[in-house]
Amino acid sequence: MTREETSKYTEPVKDGKIRYFSFDIDARSIITFPAYPAQVQKGWIEIRGIAWSGRGKVDRVEVSTDGGRSWQLAQIQGPILDKAHTGFRYLWHWDGTETEIQSRVTDETGYVQPTYQQLVAARGSKGGYHFNPITGWVLQRDGQVLLRT
Repeated sequence: MTREETSKYTEPVKDGKIRYFSFDIDARSIITFPAYPAQVQKGWIEIRGIAWSGRGKVDRVEVSTDGGRSWQLAQIQGPILDKAHTGFRYLWHWDGTETEIQSRVTDETGYVQPTYQQLVAARGSKGGYHFNPITGWVLQRDGQVLLRT
């Protein structure tokens, strides 16, 4: 019950309740390429990133190339270790139209990385230190890669 544990690892959740001592790191994935300030060309692009979970091992990572409307299984790079960063990649042919790419992870407990809206609905806020929503990169027609806001 020290100051750091109570002030940093205590988070509001919905209905005015408080989540105390939230030390488990929720599952998250991020795309590391292509990412700002990359400039990409039409054609084959290897989407790369990392995923992790404080609850155990990464079970699978999916990638969306259409803003989350559909998801494809990415290839996970070994070794897959408990509570460790896990690399992933997905080979994709970009036709040059503007789109958004995203990744999401599922860990061995079945926890699925939430969207921003799901996270806020579950916690009533963005979640303090454990802010782990699906994030996306917008690929513009000219190949510029920008963070989706």
